[in-house]
Amino acid sequence: MQLSSLFEGAPKTEIKSLMSDSRIKSNKALFFCLKGLVTDGHRFVTQAKENGAIAVVYSDEFEYYDPELVYIKVTDVLDTLNQIAARFYHYCTKHMTIFGTTGTNGKSTIAWVTKYLVNHFEPTGYIGTIAIIYGDQVKEEHLTTPEVIYLHQTMYDMYKAGMKAVSLEVSSQGLDMHRCDSIDFNCAIFTNLTHEHLDYHLTFENYYQAKLRLFKMLGEKAPAIINVDDPFGVRLVKDTTGRPVTYSLNNPADYQAKKIQLYADHTEFVLVTADAQYPVKTNLLAMFNVYNLLASLVGVHETLGYSFEELIPLCENIPQVWGRVEKINEGQDLNVFVDYAHTTKKKKKLMTFIRTITPPDKRIIAVFGSAGGRDTKKRPAMGMIADKYCNIIILTSEDPRMENPEEIAKQIQKGIKNNTSMIIVDRYEAIRQGIELANTGDTVVILGKGDETFNAVKGIQTPWMSDPLAAKSAIAQYKSEQED
Repeated sequence: MQLSSLFEGAPKTEIKSLMSDSRIKSNKALFFCLKGLVTDGHRFVTQAKENGAIAVVYSDEFEYYDPELVYIKVTDVLDTLNQIAARFYHYCTKHMTIFGTTGTNGKSTIAWVTKYLVNHFEPTGYIGTIAIIYGDQVKEEHLTTPEVIYLHQTMYDMYKAGMKAVSLEVSSQGLDMHRCDSIDFNCAIFTNLTHEHLDYHLTFENYYQAKLRLFKMLGEKAPAIINVDDPFGVRLVKDTTGRPVTYSLNNPADYQAKKIQLYADHTEFVLVTADAQYPVKTNLLAMFNVYNLLASLVGVHETLGYSFEELIPLCENIPQVWGRVEKINEGQDLNVFVDYAHTTKKKKKLMTFIRTITPPDKRIIAVFGSAGGRDTKKRPAMGMIADKYCNIIILTSEDPRMENPEEIAKQIQKGIKNNTSMIIVDRYEAIRQGIELANTGDTVVILGKGDETFNAVKGIQTPWMSDPLAAKSAIAQYKSEQED
């Protein structure tokens, strides 16, 4: 695309790529001098040129202007990047149905299930914590919401591959960093707001305002699917520019789940609307997944018009959401679950479910840690929750970042007063020990990382086999020892 097509009055220079990271090699790139929390892109123009930049978008004056580069001055580089990224990738999100899901807990499951449901009717992609998935493509992604250029490029790749819809997880940080400003959302889904990410947002009000950004992007006819069992959801109903559509388990709402029955291998409930009731049976487990499934069903129904008679039969065999209440079954005589839960509220909900499906005379063994460089106040609270529901608690490394994982574990341990706890920093050894300590009928629950294949240690994303694979390996060893 010519630079003159992107900026009025610019020369007819051919631009083949967009660049915001000066370290990444690109071909005939337009470099955007973004200001981050730590670095300023204005300082790296020379490096950007070495890696393929031929034009620069900037806001602050330079001491030296390279005569071989084209310079375009703007007031706001980030806002300009959003506008140019949308134009460069042919406004592809205007030609697809875009679902955005945000909230503290449940984003991945709702976005995954939404993708699954819509994909039965029209090709649909998924972008989120789990991966980037469309057609036969599966790409690992370490950011819940990718940065602006990569997000638009990915959406364009999906569009070219024939996707008619995209289900996108939208994080509060991604919203606050304006990564989604130029995405045309057709539907926004709100799950809940709990004590998480306050190290970044500092206050709940800031956290809420970040989430609200998504719901201010909606047109007046676009559905805003909102959980009104959450007090921030009640507030969001009044604040969104979209068309509020409410769902709940407890409070009056447009759509409710009633007569909920939880089992170890499936869940049943009745979806209640103003004029009808629909029995639902699903392989998704636990009460929080009733919320998640209800949100997905309502979102798809309200946005694309597919009937519940068409959608509900699909719920009985939803593909396993990787690392989310994932039951690991390798023929062992004990229950093993892996879940991404890393907030206090999500841990409590999951533990409540685990307790209901574990016989009273059997034990629950938990393996988890807490991320470094995050809110430290929740660590003892996590210990208290585990202490209430579990018999044995094994604390381990979980993205310690620049902190000492053993010290993080000791802070969690302060909340454990009544049950056995131990610290095993090596995550695989902790999982192996948890399974080895279990007896027939016990439940081992491994929390915090889900299917992630890295562990953030001292600024480096170190490879990790993933909790499901670690659990399967430990179970194989457990079974071998039993046979011996």
